[in-house]
Amino acid sequence: MEPCLPTTVIGAFPKPDYVPVSDWFDLSDRDYAARWADEMEAAGDEAESLFVRAAAEVIAAQVDAGIDVVTDGEVRRENYIHYHCRHLAGFDFEHRAEETMRGVLPVVLPVIVGPVVATESFLTHDWRVAQAATDHPVKVTIPGPLTITDSVVDRNYGDRAALVADLAVAINAEVRALADAGCIHIQVDEPVFARRVDDALDFGVDALATCFAGVPDPVTRTVHCCCGYPRHLDDDDYEKAPPSAYLDIAEAVDAAPIDRFSLEDAHRPNDLAALLPRFQQTTVILGCVAIARSRVETVDEVANRLAEALRHIDRERLVAAPDCGLGYLGRDLAVQKLKVLTKAASRV
Repeated sequence: MEPCLPTTVIGAFPKPDYVPVSDWFDLSDRDYAARWADEMEAAGDEAESLFVRAAAEVIAAQVDAGIDVVTDGEVRRENYIHYHCRHLAGFDFEHRAEETMRGVLPVVLPVIVGPVVATESFLTHDWRVAQAATDHPVKVTIPGPLTITDSVVDRNYGDRAALVADLAVAINAEVRALADAGCIHIQVDEPVFARRVDDALDFGVDALATCFAGVPDPVTRTVHCCCGYPRHLDDDDYEKAPPSAYLDIAEAVDAAPIDRFSLEDAHRPNDLAALLPRFQQTTVILGCVAIARSRVETVDEVANRLAEALRHIDRERLVAAPDCGLGYLGRDLAVQKLKVLTKAASRV
């Protein structure tokens, strides 16, 4: 009998109500930095104990749903990108600037005012707290260098490739610290690969090698690339990245020094016969449930899609997951969809 397909989640999970930091999915003003500062000040010394409690709670929900490799739900993060940027030198969060993120969302963003450099490791603490709550491996997610450039305002470099190169070095410092601490699943999130294919091919994929440089073999090196979050749940008119993006970057990603590549397939299905054979050595994490639709998929639907994928990729190189983070869904919907996912993965 074939073993069950492994399962994982991508990153975000709906925050418990008591978490002192608002979930960025719910913010209408799009000024994450201002809201975060006020909320953290109000929480004071209680914040850490609430984050520890929340991480344990969301991990337990994932484990109960049958997920193999879990995350801490990014419960500490007001925004999955800016949380990381706060811990790097070169960013100004006080004097923010208005910009359009991903070409569609008006937001207020931090500004790069000097060379970007890593400071003291911070994700090692987050990982240790999360890993202490479970015997399942906890994956840590990190925003990728190209994606960061699309979520900040650069007033120092004036050269996207140079900025990406420095960001990759800074990210590598955090990745290596996590590996040294014992974390064996590290994921770099690069959704902007699908938006800026030329940049991804010109210097983005090479930057992944820098991000994971010096990481020992026991660490599973993952890259996630979705096609974009909508503005709200059940927003089917949202402008996603071009359907051809995965086909355009697949071979370059497959040649990169990574182990797993995560892509979305539920919200907008891919031509799996054309796409999956382009990954000759990389394991594909296939998004099998939609993260911004309230309809819960059936087990048969997900199992059939996974079976179709197995016609075009080796079984040992396929992992089942949601399309992206689960923050839009709320706790009940998120858990329902994860249970469907794990049941389907056990059937094929």
